[in-house]
Amino acid sequence: MALFSSDKNDRRTQEAERVATEATAAIAAEKAAGKKRAQSYWAVSWNIFKKNKLGMVCLVVVALLVLVAIFAPLLAPYDPDAQELTNMLKAPSAAHLFGTDEYGRDLLSRVIYGCRISLSVGVASQAIALLIGFFAGVCAGYFGGKVDSAISFAIQVFSSFPFLLFAIVVMFAMGPGLVNLYVALGLLGWTSTARLVRGDVMRLKGSEYIQSCILSGGKPMRIILKHLLPNCISTLIVVSTLGIPSAILSEASLSFLGLGVQPPMSSWGQMISASQPYIQTCTYYSVIPGIAIIITVMAFNLLGDALRDALDPKMRS
Repeated sequence: MALFSSDKNDRRTQEAERVATEATAAIAAEKAAGKKRAQSYWAVSWNIFKKNKLGMVCLVVVALLVLVAIFAPLLAPYDPDAQELTNMLKAPSAAHLFGTDEYGRDLLSRVIYGCRISLSVGVASQAIALLIGFFAGVCAGYFGGKVDSAISFAIQVFSSFPFLLFAIVVMFAMGPGLVNLYVALGLLGWTSTARLVRGDVMRLKGSEYIQSCILSGGKPMRIILKHLLPNCISTLIVVSTLGIPSAILSEASLSFLGLGVQPPMSSWGQMISASQPYIQTCTYYSVIPGIAIIITVMAFNLLGDALRDALDPKMRS
């Protein structure tokens, strides 16, 4: 009898070990499959993006702009703030490829340093906007109810005002300056991110794995950061790529009005503003920074469109 009981216990132990081994193998296989799906998603997205020739050209242009901004001290032939009154308003020449301004400063050097200002405004303001917009959208979509109503009302309020007019009011209240420009554009540009993230979270919240995390007692912050954030990455990438040119245009407009970057710091918008009295006699003075703005904004906008097509599963055949 004891021998029979011992054999029975051994079989139960072996059966339990077999079940545990199969469960471990299933979990490992599921994790491996999840990683493979994630890798295949980005790989497929990159393959789709590579087929978009215009998108690849814009990616190269954006990369060159970033390199120009980073290595501006090495690329600029002159000090952008160095005045040489004997060379005031000189036309483009071998010594000054883009000519000089009313203080004899080299325009090529100022355009190069202006690239650094424009990209820093676009990136910094979008970082602030993405941070605010992501958490606002996640809270609205995840918690719902009164939280969703309050955040949706705030989105409607911020979206109801013309962006540039609202930015002028905020900058007038905060005062001109580069840091204030970062903060103002970031505080005003979060609504589109929040609206898109809210829709993604409401869709993801109904999925089985999010519901299982909620029912198992997972903390909201852990669910947001570990499960919702990775699934919103593609949306955040596209929104930021399309938001940077908007911030660059806003910076140029505010600097043109005297509420953005202040002299002697070089900014494309500030350069266009300073060129107004000489627009007929020295057309190059306003045209060159204007072309720089157009190239930068078009490159980022077209890159954002290409990324949206590549990252959106609905666009795949």
